[in-house]
Amino acid sequence: MNYYTIETMPFGENCYILYDDVTNECIIIDPGGDFDKIISFISKKNLIPKYIILTHAHADHIGVLQELLDKYKDITLIASMPEKKVLKNPMYNLTTRFGMKYTSFDADKYVNDQDTMKIGNHELEFIITPGHTIGSMCIKVENFLFTGDTLFAGSIGRTDLPSGSYEDMEKSLSKLMKFDENLLVLPGHGESSTIGYEKRHNPFTRGLQ
Repeated sequence: MNYYTIETMPFGENCYILYDDVTNECIIIDPGGDFDKIISFISKKNLIPKYIILTHAHADHIGVLQELLDKYKDITLIASMPEKKVLKNPMYNLTTRFGMKYTSFDADKYVNDQDTMKIGNHELEFIITPGHTIGSMCIKVENFLFTGDTLFAGSIGRTDLPSGSYEDMEKSLSKLMKFDENLLVLPGHGESSTIGYEKRHNPFTRGLQ
């Protein structure tokens, strides 16, 4: 399993394309912008887009979602069950705040904590991690952990936006810190890290049980 990172503008958001070298099937994680770069990479690698998965539904992570849904008619949109109201409501997903054309979406499939699915021979696990939003989630596949805006290198996502909660964030971080220290953290913004590094150096994870 491989991944490719596109830092999308104007928010500096990391969109990831996760793909299977054998089947050429791919997953688009958090398409925040730069539609042309996303479809160019998919075309260049002859990939078959199967899923769009959202770690959460804020505007900077869904900026070109509708364009991708229009282009890839058979693609399946996945979000967490608790994130449904954020995905559908512009007050929660902040799309109207940034003047976006498309403001409300409905996923084809909603998942719950510890649900799994396969792409090729690879299993993905969904980990619901509320805090940044009520239904934020991380996606674990092999040695990769896509953390959205829950966990950054050296920091965490905001908890003061609609449906956010610092108390929930602490519980979610405690859950993540129990994973293998070598697990690669691939966040929604900024550089990658590892669980071990964040456990020792991230000021927001110190003292968590």
